[in-house]
Amino acid sequence: MNFTEVLVSPILSEKSMTIKDTQNRYTFRVNPKSNKIEIKKAIEALFKVKVTAVRTAIYRGKLHKVGRHEGYRSDWKKAIVTVKAGQKIDVTELPK
Repeated sequence: MNFTEVLVSPILSEKSMTIKDTQNRYTFRVNPKSNKIEIKKAIEALFKVKVTAVRTAIYRGKLHKVGRHEGYRSDWKKAIVTVKAGQKIDVTELPK
């Protein structure tokens, strides 16, 4: 899998910004088929930082109703990446 296929987008919520500032952890939405080793290699290659830990969580799609039609949103995966102290990632733009 290509490095740009592993990372889908950064998650820019209030909680993710808080842990970014206090604990030096960054949150990304990643490809559900990627594993922790691929995520670590992708972050290190794209952002030129040293990753110390990767935590992942899989979220199941919720039931979504529109009128009388219903279906499920797609499943997705989140990765929380801890970066070596003193290093930063600019999460507002992903390298191509």
